[in-house]
Formats: sequence, C-alpha cells, structure tokens
Amino acid sequence: MTLLTLLTLIIFIGTFILISLELINKTVTVLIGAAVFLFMGVMTQEQAFGEIDWNVVFLLIGMMIIVGITKKSGLFQYLAIKAAKAAGGSPVKILILLSLLTAVFSALLDNVTTVLILTPVSILIAVELGVSPLPFVITNALASNIGGTATLIGDPPNLMIGSAVGFSFMDFVVALGPVVLINLIVLNLFTFLVFRKQLNVSLERRARIMEFDEKLSIEDPALLKKSLAVLFMVITGFLVHGTFHLEPATIALAGAALLMLLAGNEEVDEYFHDVEWGTIFFFIGLFMMVGGLVHTGILSKAAQLVLQITSGNIAKTSIVMVWFSGLFSAFVDNIPYVATMIPLVENMGHVLGSDAILPVWWSLALGSCLGGNGTLIGASANVVSCGISGKSGYKISFLEFTKYGAGITFITLIISSAYIYLRFL
Repeated sequence: MTLLTLLTLIIFIGTFILISLELINKTVTVLIGAAVFLFMGVMTQEQAFGEIDWNVVFLLIGMMIIVGITKKSGLFQYLAIKAAKAAGGSPVKILILLSLLTAVFSALLDNVTTVLILTPVSILIAVELGVSPLPFVITNALASNIGGTATLIGDPPNLMIGSAVGFSFMDFVVALGPVVLINLIVLNLFTFLVFRKQLNVSLERRARIMEFDEKLSIEDPALLKKSLAVLFMVITGFLVHGTFHLEPATIALAGAALLMLLAGNEEVDEYFHDVEWGTIFFFIGLFMMVGGLVHTGILSKAAQLVLQITSGNIAKTSIVMVWFSGLFSAFVDNIPYVATMIPLVENMGHVLGSDAILPVWWSLALGSCLGGNGTLIGASANVVSCGISGKSGYKISFLEFTKYGAGITFITLIISSAYIYLRFL
C-alpha cells in the first residue's frame, strides 16, 4: 500500500468519525474531505466531478421542488389525517401501515422518491398525535431500503446487477421477494419492540384525531389538481423510463419545471427554498470522497480480498458476500462498491460457470441494499429522511439513527444469509 493510498484511507476514516461525532456539520466535513483529496492529488477535479452521481443529485433536486410545491396545496396534511383515521388513531398501527406503504412504493419507484413524499406525511401524523416523529422517520427510511431490494428498479445496485447479468424485473421479485417480505415483518416487530414506549397516546387524543375533517386541510384545490397530475406523470415516467432510455433525474427535473410553470404565482427563487441544499452538497462531497477510494484502488483490493478468502467456494463466497457487502455499504455508497464488484464476480463466473455463481449475484444485491440501513450515511433515503426531519425541527443525529439502523441491519443480514443458503445453495 502506497503512502498516498494509506493517507486517503486515514482521511476517509477520520471524516467518517467526525460525521459520527457531529463535531462539525456533516456537509462541511465531507466537502473539506473532498477538497483535501484534490489537494493531495488523489484525483483531478475532472475525475472527482466524474465520480459524482449526477442522476441522484438532480433526481433529489427535482423531487424536492415537486414535493415543496405540492406541500402548499395541503395534500400531505390530508394524507396524514386520512392515514391516522384509517388506523383508528393508533400510533403503532400507523407506523406499520406507513412502513408497508413505504416498502411497496420503494419497490415500484425508488427509495429516495418514496421518502421525499412520505416522510412529511409521517412527521405531520406524529405531530397531530403528540408523539415524537423519530420512530416514524427512522422506520420509513429502513423500510424503503428493504422494500427497494425486492425489484430491479427499487435500488440502483439492483439495476446495475440486472444489466450485467441479464436479470429481469420478475427475476428479482421471484428470487428476493420472499426474503424481503420476511425482513419487513421482522422490521415491524423490531420497531414495535424498540419504539412502543414512545408511541403511547391517550384515548382522548385518539378520539380528537378521529374527529378531524381531512377535507379542510386542502388549502389550494387548484394547485392540488396540478400537483397530482404532475406527480402521476412523474411516477409513471419512473416506471417506464427504461423503455424510453431516460434517466429518473430527467423525468424529475422535467416534472419540477412543469409544476413550477403550472403553479406560476411565485418567483422561481421561492420554489428553490424547499430544496435541502445541505443534503445535496453532502452527497456531492461524499461521492467525491468515495471516488477517491476507487481511484486509489482501495475498493478493488478489498473486493479481491473477499474472493481470495473464500478460494472460489460458492457457498462460502455467497455468505461472505452478503456480510461484506452489507458492512461495506453501511459506510460507503453502494453504487461504486457494486460497480467494483461486478467485474470481479463476472471473472469468477468465467472460471466456475455463470449458473454456478447465481447465488453470489443475489448475495451481492441483498448485502449492498440492506447494508444501507447500517448507518445514517449508508443510503440516500436515510440522509434525505433525516434532512427533512431536521428542517421540520426534529433533528436525528448520526448515532441516534445508527443505533436502530445497525440493529435491523444485523438481523436482516442473518436472515438473508440463511435464505441464500437454503434457497440457492
């Protein structure tokens, strides 16, 4: 290992420690870390910018604008009251209902879009019930990452793996759907056990919730119709974007521009106030720092080490892949990690046969997607959810999120390992 590689690794770990201790704002921390990488010559500015996943960045910006405008119509208040009444005002039932809804949406769309829409609803429900929004926000983020694991389009790593191997949408549903369902059931049991004391609501407050008239929360019916029309078009676009060779970011930005045009009663600058710019630049800095690990070969060496440890044994490789991918994806964005692993697994397939390594591909998908729940920075959905919560006045710290996320990650990785062994080996 060269001195530059060692320094790169030390700075990355140090940056992560600073984020976890929250001694400095996490966005400032990663931007400084990225700048240090550039000054050190880890990569050029052009290379650093090339490591940024602009599809994620502009998808976030587009959807934040759409959600911000839609919020002004009163739609989220309407949905919050409707969901609370459907669950009889019971916080536990609402928590389960929202987690299942989040998982389904994340499987059909993507987890970032899902939490952008449902996190404000969850916070409003918690406020109306007089309980902390923390259980709702954290559970939704965890459910989005689990739900997104089930399909080809639910999480970017799945799309990358599907493209490399030729897996279809239904291949993912059939192969991973059962274990995702099991993990969702476990998630709800887990969150009930750890959050039940925080979800006690008096019968009087429940009765008051049931008396709310959700129709009165619609503040701008005209804007509501326009927002719903644009949301419908954007969601439809997400479902069929592959057919037209369009990226989700393109669809989101087009939808945002259209809704700004239709809303048209404010200055354009006003629409950008709802964009979580701190979150956006956090991702930009993080992408560049992870890019530094890629350029120094740290990710590649770690991946090769995994395959060397297992000596080509499919059963060992599959189980190790679940855990290595899960633990790695908790700290490093899973997109560059999976991009690094794909050619290594493909090479393994050339030696052992493409059919023989199918369990390894499913292990890679499960580990990289579920591992995102391990820490606050493990998945985009986590960062976005906590960003929205913080802007609403309910800050969720790195350690607070990780305390719950690490627990469910450990449990779901155990379940996934057993599933891979029993189903594919």
